[in-house]
Amino acid sequence: MAARVPAVACVGIIGKHNNPLHISLFPPDARDALEFSFLLSSSLDVFEARLPHKTAEQDFGLLQAVDERLAMYGWMTNTGVKFVIVVDMEGRLATTNDPKTSIVGLRDADLKPAFKALQSAYIGLLRNPFYDPDQHSPLTANAEQNVGSTQITSRWFINEVKRIGEAWAPGVTSI
Repeated sequence: MAARVPAVACVGIIGKHNNPLHISLFPPDARDALEFSFLLSSSLDVFEARLPHKTAEQDFGLLQAVDERLAMYGWMTNTGVKFVIVVDMEGRLATTNDPKTSIVGLRDADLKPAFKALQSAYIGLLRNPFYDPDQHSPLTANAEQNVGSTQITSRWFINEVKRIGEAWAPGVTSI
């Protein structure tokens, strides 16, 4: 039997008003988008429960173990935008390049490089003068601008999230 290593199954970006801004699935065709949308929504309760106990630390660590295979990890920016990574513990076959071929569990620190890369990508999106974060808020998007979607549509950002999700593996120190 070939060894398997954890891999990213889903990356979710959730706005400060708990609205989904972006969801990426890995691999994109093999996952049920509705199932992961529900999982991301369920993570909001954990963020809310832990929020009063958090100060400057952005890493929320393990939010919840969904089952014996999937686990959700969270990170929140100082503006209230939440990043959620769902890890599939049997995600992909191990290759000779994988730093660890027999993973029993993950440490919260294993996901920090991915969260930092996601935060850098989000900051890059915010630096774009044509990107208006208020356009993606459910409080202003439909009322003032008559925009139908609150999803992030930047191709650059979507490609960065895809790159980060595919590049992450346990033991990777920088993405």
